[in-house]
Amino acid sequence: MIQPQSVGVVVPQRAHFAEPLPLRSGGTLPEYELVYETYGELNADRSNAVLVCHALSGSHHVAGHYADAPNNAGWWDNLVGPGKPLDTRKFFVIGVNNLGGCHGSTGPISINPATGQPWGADFPFVTVEDWVAAQARLADRLGIARFAAIVGGSLGGMQALSWSLQYPERVANAVVIASAPKLTAQNIAFNEVARQAILSDPEFYGGHYYAHGVVPTRGLKLARMVGHITYLSDDAMGDKFGRSLRHGKAIYSYDVEFEIESYLRYQGDKFAGFFDANTYLLATKALDYFDPAFEHGGNLPAALARATADFLVVSFSTDWRFSPARSREIVYALLHNQRNVSYAEIESDAGHDSFLLDEAQYHALLTAYFDRIKV
Repeated sequence: MIQPQSVGVVVPQRAHFAEPLPLRSGGTLPEYELVYETYGELNADRSNAVLVCHALSGSHHVAGHYADAPNNAGWWDNLVGPGKPLDTRKFFVIGVNNLGGCHGSTGPISINPATGQPWGADFPFVTVEDWVAAQARLADRLGIARFAAIVGGSLGGMQALSWSLQYPERVANAVVIASAPKLTAQNIAFNEVARQAILSDPEFYGGHYYAHGVVPTRGLKLARMVGHITYLSDDAMGDKFGRSLRHGKAIYSYDVEFEIESYLRYQGDKFAGFFDANTYLLATKALDYFDPAFEHGGNLPAALARATADFLVVSFSTDWRFSPARSREIVYALLHNQRNVSYAEIESDAGHDSFLLDEAQYHALLTAYFDRIKV
């Protein structure tokens, strides 16, 4: 056994697809590019590939760091690498920036070939199913007929689940973490508040703010602040900030007084500095639309009957955004279809963001599951 290590310096790669991609919204992307990274080596019979699907604000940069940015570690660097739960000595791991993203894959910032201008608000709606279809084309390009596993947390877990339904023959294992088979009305409501914050920003300009040389920073900041509240548990927020006052007493002002206010404003400012507002809008709508049971009259067991993969479903005890009950809906539907499914509810006080953290029990569970996969 080795000490867990980083995969080291990584280099993003690009794949261009000239074949139009039909979308569930009825639109079509005439051509597109995907940015992706890989870690480890693809074995001779191409049986050890694992696709990591990212959540709302994630990207293709899953592990390692860039030569010119040694502190920019991948968002799941604690989980992917030599000696880590998703061990790159065994697996060939792929991370992809989804269509509509703002980290290099074709999205609203990209040039619309029909106009020669950025797509902006004209970029078509994309869904989880569209992302999976695009990822499947990338897999074809890399010569991967079947994945040893597809894994993702939150919105990434929805992609793993969708893979098992759209391409059941291409998925040996689906690892669905801190996810849900569809959003609740409350979850959609949070997304709508976030979208309205962006849409009502005077610098949004109907989604064509690039042409005006501005970005709707205020709206995007507010959207992130709303979202961030849902990523943390009440206990985690209370333990970290409580009712701590910056000045030790109330000063009766709308400036920062409580430390939680400072934290949320910092997170909002940081996010608005690098993320694209149009991408945020698209990604939250993709979350809202995901509902594989919709075409089966709301019958989730019927929807999941197509899946043939083995499943690991993981939830976290204090995740109220995608609560353990939502994961158990997936488990029950799979068991109804007599699928092989393992389920674990991890005790954690960190809320929804637990899937990104170094929870010992969580990582031990993933290590044990990935160890049992034969490649």
